Parts: sequence; C-alpha cells; structure tokens
Amino acid sequence: MRFNFKTLLLKWIINTFALFVIVKTVKGLDVSYDGFHGVCILAAAAAVIGLINAFIRPLIIFLTLPINVLSFGLFTLVINGVIFLVTGWLVKGFEVKSFWVALIGSLLFSLVAFITGSFIKKPASKEEKVEYRIID
Repeated sequence: MRFNFKTLLLKWIINTFALFVIVKTVKGLDVSYDGFHGVCILAAAAAVIGLINAFIRPLIIFLTLPINVLSFGLFTLVINGVIFLVTGWLVKGFEVKSFWVALIGSLLFSLVAFITGSFIKKPASKEEKVEYRIID
C-alpha cells in the first residue's frame, strides 16, 4: 500500500469543511475565532480527530470489545462522542459544550465524512491492475 499525500490532504480539507458545517449547524459546538484563525482551529480539530481515529481509536475499540459486543456496536457511538470531547479539550478555540452535543456532532461528522469520502477516487495499486495481451 502506497502513501498518497494528495488523497490525505484532500480528505483533511473535506473533513475541515465538514467540521465547519457541523459547527454552524449544531448548537453547542463553537469556534472562538472568526476568519483565518477560525479556519486554522477547524483544520487543527479535523487533524486531531483524524489522528485519534487513526492511532488511538483502534486500541479503545479493542479494549471495549466486550461492551461493544453486548451493545451490538452502539458503544462505538459513545467512543466517537468521547473523541469529539477530547478534541474540544485539546484544541483551544474549538468548544464542545456537553457530551450530548459531542455525540450529535460526531454522528453528523461521521456521516458527512463517509458521504464525501465515497467520492474520493482511490489510486489503483500495481497489484490491482490487470493487463491483457491478445495473442494471435
């Protein structure tokens, strides 16, 4: 699997825009600053959410596997809400008022990220390419 910087950058920009829409939509999510500084805060929050989802979330999912199995996977929603709360705590200027606001925001963020991510074309790797030759 190759690392593709353009795809990563595109996903980060889309997630920043999705976070902007969600902050404007959900009451209780707020960015302290306007203008360029506000965009930087949203980009930092999107990066923190992405890093937590990439590195810490798999460990949390593994450790809470029994609870997840018993709740038929609904505990994952709680984990996503906690990730939003932690992001609000880590990124100064990105404010999350309560757990319920974080839960609603994380649901919408996941939905928007899923929908927009489905439009991003993944580059074909060499293993997936099939070449045909016609033999006479």
